[in-house]
Amino acid sequence: MRRYVGSHYGRMFSDRKWIIPFFASLLVSVSLILTAIFAAYNSSGGGGEQLPLDVVLLNRSEDSSGYFVESELERPLNAGVMKMEAPRFAYLISGTKGDSHRMMRTLEAVYHPRNQYILHLDLEAPPRERLELANAVKADPIFHEVENVRVMSQSNLVTYKGPTMIACTLQAIAILLKESSEWDWFINLSASDYPLVTQDDLLHVFSNMSRDLNFIEILPIVGWKLNQRARPIIIDPALYLSRKSDLAWTTQRRSIPTSFKLFTGSAWVALTRPFVEYCIWGWDNFPRTLLMYYTNFVSSPEGYFHTVICNTKEFSHTAISHDLHYIAWDTPPKQHPRSLTMNDFDKMVKSNAPFARKFAKDDPVLDRIDKELLGRTHRFSPGAWCVGTSDGGADRCSLRGNDTVFSPGPGAERLHDLFQLLLSEELRSKQCL
Repeated sequence: MRRYVGSHYGRMFSDRKWIIPFFASLLVSVSLILTAIFAAYNSSGGGGEQLPLDVVLLNRSEDSSGYFVESELERPLNAGVMKMEAPRFAYLISGTKGDSHRMMRTLEAVYHPRNQYILHLDLEAPPRERLELANAVKADPIFHEVENVRVMSQSNLVTYKGPTMIACTLQAIAILLKESSEWDWFINLSASDYPLVTQDDLLHVFSNMSRDLNFIEILPIVGWKLNQRARPIIIDPALYLSRKSDLAWTTQRRSIPTSFKLFTGSAWVALTRPFVEYCIWGWDNFPRTLLMYYTNFVSSPEGYFHTVICNTKEFSHTAISHDLHYIAWDTPPKQHPRSLTMNDFDKMVKSNAPFARKFAKDDPVLDRIDKELLGRTHRFSPGAWCVGTSDGGADRCSLRGNDTVFSPGPGAERLHDLFQLLLSEELRSKQCL
């Protein structure tokens, strides 16, 4: 019996070797806990710069957005909105058969080394014309040096009133986002558009503006537009045919959506990079949902971006209802812009708009705009970046200088007056209503 007890007692004693490590780890744990409590106490009472530990935990438990992946995707949308450096624009210039020379003229009139440019000649243009456009861009020494002009190699068939125009625009935006991370606003123009101010004027005025403002005409869909655009169901043949044709109308009609509100406006926009990133990435899937809805919508280019921005909390307050264009419409119902001529010159200038449309090919009024508004005598509208000599009629822009310096002219004053009106509290309070 004694031998048994002694043997058992010996095993118990030998098993107690864990006691020393246990108490050592316990002492370390208690020390760490006391240190954390002491640090939290000091931070809460030492200047009030940090919250106490219990308040931080309470806030996290009440606001659970930080636990979901969508919150991480949402944060970059408004990141870096305000910048101190000079802004940059990303242009899409689009055209169709016979528009290549007009596209080049518009490109040269709006060119600046700070900006990015992408040209899209749709599938209706013959391959030879597309090749000529690409070769003209490739052969230009300034374009070759700066590398900021691209021609889309993939041509799309585009129907103006159908969703194919939206698809082409989104593709161009995706390319611009991939190729450059430095631009601030996306602007779409057609071959029949032309600037009324220099890029130095435009860049100078936008340098003093908030980088979160989207210029997009916003109008509610009411009256005849509600019945003739929102209710019909159309099919764009350009989605599945290789030749352009009119929209196909179905006999069915649909009800007005209730989960979002419809808006309309001009198809010509100047949109911020964060907003178009949202339209491409669409972490909450809303832009893609609307894209599917507008696939069968009449004149979808005049409603897609408008409906996205006005139904998205992060961006609805950033919409400025103006398309930055001067447009002279036909007689009611004002669905088609008429071609501008010399008779419209004074009205264009007085509108203070930076762009105008539409112009017939090589109309004499374009030469007057070049001479009186843009000072354009050679390829480009001159700016402070043009540091070459003009002796003997030479092109000043053949030699490139500092592209962060601008030389604003009368066009900048007109733009300033326009934006002062557009940014007034009275007009801004009426956006997206």
